[in-house]
Amino acid sequence: MPDAPPPGLSARSEPAWIARQTATVLVGQLATMAYSITDTIVAGRHSVEAQAALSVAAAVFISVYISLLAAIQALQPVWSELLGAGRTASVGASVRQSLYLLAAFSALGIALLLSARHLLGFFEVPRSLHADVARYLTILAAALPVALGYRVFSTLSQAIGMAHLVTWLQLAGLAIKIPLSILLTQGHGDWPGLGIAGCAWATLVVHVSLLVLALTLLLRHRRYQRLRLWRRPEAFDWPAQRHFMRLAIPAGLAAAVEITSFALMALLIARQGEVAASAHQIASNFAGIAYMFPLSLAIASSARVSYWRGAGREALAQRLARRCLGFSVLMSIAVAATLLVARGSLTAHYTDDAAVHALSSALLPWIGIYHLADSLQLMCIFLLRCWRVTLAPLLIYPVMLWGFGVAGGYWLAYHGLAGWPAQQAPWPFWAASALGLAITAALLTGLLRMVLRLHHPKGALAAG
Repeated sequence: MPDAPPPGLSARSEPAWIARQTATVLVGQLATMAYSITDTIVAGRHSVEAQAALSVAAAVFISVYISLLAAIQALQPVWSELLGAGRTASVGASVRQSLYLLAAFSALGIALLLSARHLLGFFEVPRSLHADVARYLTILAAALPVALGYRVFSTLSQAIGMAHLVTWLQLAGLAIKIPLSILLTQGHGDWPGLGIAGCAWATLVVHVSLLVLALTLLLRHRRYQRLRLWRRPEAFDWPAQRHFMRLAIPAGLAAAVEITSFALMALLIARQGEVAASAHQIASNFAGIAYMFPLSLAIASSARVSYWRGAGREALAQRLARRCLGFSVLMSIAVAATLLVARGSLTAHYTDDAAVHALSSALLPWIGIYHLADSLQLMCIFLLRCWRVTLAPLLIYPVMLWGFGVAGGYWLAYHGLAGWPAQQAPWPFWAASALGLAITAALLTGLLRMVLRLHHPKGALAAG
């Protein structure tokens, strides 16, 4: 399979290529999401205390891991452009330079995970959970550099059109994760198991296995050999690192804002009682699943748009970017419609409690509205990275997600807002967040249109 279609190929085949890549990435993303779902179910069957400790520990780990993962994922356009320009040897050199950034992110992540235990008292986490949470985070601190190393491989693979290998590895990881989490957490025979530490050890084993398999592919697979990855690492290159950081740091910080907004929503809704908290958790799960669809499309689209920019086909890249925006709108409408039509049957799989089922089912239409805005703004962010526009989204995110979403939801729920009485329910938070994301989507869409006009190749409308 060639790296990509030759520069003279018509753009007609591009939507089909992106659709295949999107489907491939989506399967892998859902498999990865199943890792945490597995731990939640396994810990819940072990004990109520284990599930409670896991909810705290996993929230801390995910906040750190997803932020750093997003930073590494942001490097994808760099490698796609180099491939499009035919500079395959330069891809290898760039990947080796990214290892310096990987080391810095790993050190930062380890420090955050190991210091998080000191904040448990501040957030009034019951002392009975402290030991389990600390043990879980210590194990995953060791796993973090391995997990981020694998993410460099997955980002590179998606950049060069080899996403199917990432998906196969993530499915293999899930096949390891499920039985190992069950065995190490719940024990076997007379052995009582390790509790949530068993989930953490299983995660460590999975990430080590994935990295070993990834390194084997990098060493032996013909497509990776062409990139000349296995060379002596070059000295630290400040221009290359500044280029990386211009993409990675805003992406990581933006992901941190998004994650913390979810965490704050959960904490503020928890005061409404167990039914509201449980319904919100179910709704959040569906929001997470729905998010994987536009994320997969955005990953595939940004790789392709960056490729054609690197190949010097700016008109084709811009035409493709506009099509991808349209694809994201159509996909989000389909997902939102599914949540609306099937909301009762979907939430029934999560709970046997009638009150929780009724409230969570009532939240899914709000999740659908939230998803419509989220899908569009996410695609805009990934496409803007193709033109190295990263700072503006970072400035918009805190205002809209923390300001409109969290603060607006809080005032509407507990104090009333603009003549509306207080609404003691989870939906005000989702409604306010949807409004914040809708404004974000509108601003980023306008920004993307400005960027496309600024870079438009005059007289090249017929190109591609």
